Amino acid sequence: MSRHGLHRITRHRPGPRRKAIALGVVGGSVVAGIVVTMMPLLASDDLSIRAAADTTATVVTQDGDNAAKSTLATCATRCDGNPRGGREAVIEFAVTTVPAAAVNVRATLRVHAWQQFAATVTAHASPLSAREARPAPKPAGAALDTVTGVSKGFNEWDISRLVTGNGTWTVSLAQTGLDTRIYWASAENRDPELRPRLVISYDIGARPSPVTTTRPAPPPAPTPSASPTTAAPKPSPTVAPTRTPTPSAKPTVAPGKCGVVSDKLVPSCGAWWGMYSPSGAASGWNHGKAVADVEAQVGRKFDIVHRYHDFSNAGSNGAFPDEYEQQQMREGRLMFFAWESRNYSTGTSLTWADVYSGRQDATIDAVAGRIRDAKVPVFMGFDHEPEDEPAKGSDADFVRAWRYVYERFAKAGADNAVWVWTMMGWSGHYSRYAGLYPGDSYVDWVAYDPYNFHVCNGSTVWKTPSTTVGGFYRWLDDNGIGAGKPRMLAEFGTNFNSADRSAKQRWFQEFPAALKAHPKIKAAIYFNSSGMTTRTTTCDMTMNHDASALAGFAEAGRDPYLRQPTGGSR
Repeated sequence: MSRHGLHRITRHRPGPRRKAIALGVVGGSVVAGIVVTMMPLLASDDLSIRAAADTTATVVTQDGDNAAKSTLATCATRCDGNPRGGREAVIEFAVTTVPAAAVNVRATLRVHAWQQFAATVTAHASPLSAREARPAPKPAGAALDTVTGVSKGFNEWDISRLVTGNGTWTVSLAQTGLDTRIYWASAENRDPELRPRLVISYDIGARPSPVTTTRPAPPPAPTPSASPTTAAPKPSPTVAPTRTPTPSAKPTVAPGKCGVVSDKLVPSCGAWWGMYSPSGAASGWNHGKAVADVEAQVGRKFDIVHRYHDFSNAGSNGAFPDEYEQQQMREGRLMFFAWESRNYSTGTSLTWADVYSGRQDATIDAVAGRIRDAKVPVFMGFDHEPEDEPAKGSDADFVRAWRYVYERFAKAGADNAVWVWTMMGWSGHYSRYAGLYPGDSYVDWVAYDPYNFHVCNGSTVWKTPSTTVGGFYRWLDDNGIGAGKPRMLAEFGTNFNSADRSAKQRWFQEFPAALKAHPKIKAAIYFNSSGMTTRTTTCDMTMNHDASALAGFAEAGRDPYLRQPTGGSR
């Protein structure tokens, strides 16, 4: 979100920001004045369902009894020189525990491959029986989802169009683009963690009925504090992409048990748990204490500490890592520096042309040198939520500025910077994200900022964690932007519900299950500031605004999925 309570001046701007209802993205997912009304939804426990049966469909005699093998196989029609060698992996799931009142059912198929392949594999609704020893391939049913570029480890297909609730559902995987076999772990694999899974999430509540209405106004901006705070949202014009991004293979994570971290800071399982906690004049702007105090409340260290910095190259605002961050790094935390092309003290902003013209080279090089000299990997972002920055230039200008900063860091030898591209993720900007994407070779992580605003935004809708994070997640899957990149919730948060005071506690308790149902999210950072919205008797987005909310957040932080054997959670 563009209003960071501590480090940027917040100004109100009109425009499509923080609409009444959101589909897991900052500002809401309402398009052009259309909102929906619905009964409040309650989150389900996400279901992880094992395959009931699987087999490989083939006419190759040598394949034998495929229903009892520890591997499944796919291959194109011409396979390993055989013009009739095509194979399809066929997997059956028996779904029995989705409640009758479930709505918004989402289903993700997860199948493990041992190697990376330049192949396209499409999940289809299958007419075949997964219980036959060697069924002959038949014309595929409806295509459900496609993976372009098979990754080592689990690959995922959204099969929500097929799996609508309880029933027996059979999926086939069909391969093109590579005429040699790919082997996948089957339900007979001796390692149960590698077997195919169907991950289902849903909400409980009434189905929405569309209603046309006017857009609610964004919340008023908070009053700037003595130390400059974050700048507010700003919609910018649509610009055609300067380059069509090409999906890349997923980052390689070293094999082995949990606790392995790649050179791009991707944990081998689970997700990092992070915090943005603002400081203030009352504490002497002690940014270290701001985090340590919250850690004491929740009973653990955070894996990631998120801070916002400017282009002043001075003081804690611009000369980073500062003393607090250096200490936090020494104590084992990962740092995420969100670097913004503005000056907090003066309240002025640069344009992206100012950045790529060379006029800021001294500042860029000084920051790159300090990052290099930190000698540990750090998360680095440039102008998060650029779709909200109309005064800084066009989308193409943003891409040019991002690449310019990236290349100067590379020239300075700051190869320990892990680059995080952070968007609002609002559906009203979906048409722009291809034009804002700098390209796979310039981005290491894809991030977005989802919130359950509830009445903070003039809405009566209570979004579950899965609904909150799911909208832009699915859009990324459908559109291939940053394909294969790990994902991050660079900011996330929830309001409380004055009509149900335990709702926020339950929201936090349910959050780990939502992450497990969206496994490409490998880091989640809570934005613990009241400065992003106006704090009222019905609106408070901080995680510790009352004892029950804090208890729920602390419980989420104890979930094994969010307790990495490395980093702050030790």
